[in-house]
Amino acid sequence: MSSLENSTPAHSSHASSTKESKPQKAGGFSSLKSTIKHIIDSQQPKTNIKNLLKANKDKGFDCPGCAWGDQKEGLLQFCENGAKAIAWESTTKKADTQFFKKHSVSYLKKQSDYWLEYQGRLTEPLRYNSATDHYEEIDWQDAFKLIAHYLTQLSSPDQAEFYTSGRASNEAAFIYQLFGRMYGTNNFPDCSNMCHEASGVALNESIGIGKGTVTLEDFDHADAIFVFGQNPGTNHPRMMNALRKSSRAGCKIVSFNNLKEVALERFASPQDPLELLTPSATTISHLYLTPKLGGDMAAIRGICKHIFEKNEQEMSQGRDAIINNNFIEQHTLNFDKYYQQVINTSWQKIEQQSGLSKAQLLNAAEVYLQAERVICTWAMGITQHKHSVATIQEIVNLQLLKGNIGKKGAGLCPVRGHSNVQGNRTVGINEKPSSDFINALTHLVDKPLPFTSGHNVYHALKALLNKSSKVIICLGGNIAAAAPDTEQTLEALSNSELNVQISTKLNRSHLAIGKDALILPCIGRTELDIQASGPQHITVEDTFSMVHASQGNVEPLSSAQKSEIAIVAGIAQATLGNQHVKWQELTDNYDVIRDMISETLPEFSDFNNRLNAPGGFYLGNSAAKLQWLNKAKKALFSVHTLPEKLITEHFQENKKQPLFTLQTLRSHDQYNTTVYGLNDRYRGVSNERNVVFINIKDAKKLGLDEDDIVTITSIWSDDKKRSVSGFKIKIYDIPQGNLAAYYPETNPLVPLDSIGDRSYTPTSKAIAVMLEKTANERII
Repeated sequence: MSSLENSTPAHSSHASSTKESKPQKAGGFSSLKSTIKHIIDSQQPKTNIKNLLKANKDKGFDCPGCAWGDQKEGLLQFCENGAKAIAWESTTKKADTQFFKKHSVSYLKKQSDYWLEYQGRLTEPLRYNSATDHYEEIDWQDAFKLIAHYLTQLSSPDQAEFYTSGRASNEAAFIYQLFGRMYGTNNFPDCSNMCHEASGVALNESIGIGKGTVTLEDFDHADAIFVFGQNPGTNHPRMMNALRKSSRAGCKIVSFNNLKEVALERFASPQDPLELLTPSATTISHLYLTPKLGGDMAAIRGICKHIFEKNEQEMSQGRDAIINNNFIEQHTLNFDKYYQQVINTSWQKIEQQSGLSKAQLLNAAEVYLQAERVICTWAMGITQHKHSVATIQEIVNLQLLKGNIGKKGAGLCPVRGHSNVQGNRTVGINEKPSSDFINALTHLVDKPLPFTSGHNVYHALKALLNKSSKVIICLGGNIAAAAPDTEQTLEALSNSELNVQISTKLNRSHLAIGKDALILPCIGRTELDIQASGPQHITVEDTFSMVHASQGNVEPLSSAQKSEIAIVAGIAQATLGNQHVKWQELTDNYDVIRDMISETLPEFSDFNNRLNAPGGFYLGNSAAKLQWLNKAKKALFSVHTLPEKLITEHFQENKKQPLFTLQTLRSHDQYNTTVYGLNDRYRGVSNERNVVFINIKDAKKLGLDEDDIVTITSIWSDDKKRSVSGFKIKIYDIPQGNLAAYYPETNPLVPLDSIGDRSYTPTSKAIAVMLEKTANERII
């Protein structure tokens, strides 16, 4: 199995492309078939069938995929994409020292991201040898000493960047941030900086906590659910079970999504025999609206405007107000200013910017008004815009109008992506730590720690580009493929004096090598973690603030793989010694880490004992209890004008060629930057990824037909050329003027400096681009 031919993925990009028709429903038998295929492809199907029976169960492991909450009852608690994540991690394929002897880094750079990760699990610690252009095995202790050498030679601790992926456990994340702060910096760029940072900024300011206010149970009691800017059928499929259950119970679901996604139209549960084996499916969306990219804020403003207009009409006729004046007076501030802002916003502006008609928005508003309990949920279709913070605060405004926070079946629900990205933030992965948290840590370790804010991803990349930062350590993830402006991101990583990647699989970030580089292989969620005190479990926090234990059951593929905790503790001990923290004791028994978390964070009090409860325990939510912990000590109506212009309007007047707004997104065979295959079943794409979705009217205006080849060029104020070529046209149900394409292939088009106001999140859902037809050559 060491030959190049045998290591090529079964669905290689060299295979011929075929057009798939878009299915009439999501889930069902096709989902079951895909799950079985990926289990077989893992090369240990028996093991992974056992794994699936333990996924998201008590005394089992938490799925390494999305952060959606778990229903602990029932035999099966996984989805198709969760099964892919589990099979992808628990494979017998190895990218071992023999693999790296055969393949130089120069060769690996030429391979696709899909090919790189398909080569299997990393099994030994490796160091890059610039003389040979190969990674070569290194002893663990030598690797730790090398990292310590670089860190202790820096002129300032702020020259180091400590990046974190959402897959890291609470325990690993806690000691990682503790190590970084004891080292002397608050530089904690995190994957959340590129996805839901806007949610945290908006919610903390408006309601005093940066998390959603609902639990999974609330979905059983909602009268209406408003889904903004998300595609749960691909990105968090277990959410589809909650939406299906709610819809079947009579809850009305209103979806705002730029593309028509089949899962939000009709969904068939693979665990329902009737829907599995017949064309039967559950209708999900009562109303499905497709706003322009960037138009969601205007759409929500339109709903609120109708509510105000109808409220005035009702009161003028002597009837009761339809807004919750008691809630507004008791719990909120700024209502009058917000009311005036909405009244001053014209319907013409709302329709023009949202791309939706007044009639469509009135229909949505009436669903909202007729519901006693409403949940508003959103994801990255909302958070990756310049005005994302303002848009999320407009969602909060909508919910405040009828007091839809703090009661069963109602609230706010940002749907986080990676499995423990929310938990990482809760236990301290934050470049802007609170003074209370730093004081608690200082007391814990009896050592002064820094209060000054550090770097997020944007500032970390900028610092690496100008070489003011020199070392980057990544606890999981694939920052090279996740971050925007690929050329600049790769340059930033390549500028480092030391690039350390703690990983399970080979990825693009391992190949952006500066002066020195290390790959440190770690075990995954599905695998046994045995330390000096015996088998260990870690914990994660889901999107509903539920904390529960996760314990793998599969033997690691290599004895040289270490747990994330053992790796972080090893680096810390080599760098700082044991004067303030006995790092080896933390590795020997993870209960010790949880005790430290208990001492530092009040919501984790009695951590170890509370984990014994079935399903774990709820951290609680202050806003759900109508306790507002923001500066105002009240829920705030946020007062924002609609954006003066959307992205293409800023640049179109100087361009003769028509501009489009492009969003980057995932395919169905993808999770975050990990590409499991080259198909996107729900969008009718087979065996290819370099495609661009376009409205048929736009295609005709440009003289483009299905499968024509185009070059996509983005427009930004720095006049730097950012282009990707060889993309096939795919006609799709998407608003005119908007395009969509997969990342990381289109990340080169996202300017590094195109960021959200106050969130610094890349504007990956709003990129001004133009299309140019090229020769119809076959893409190989």
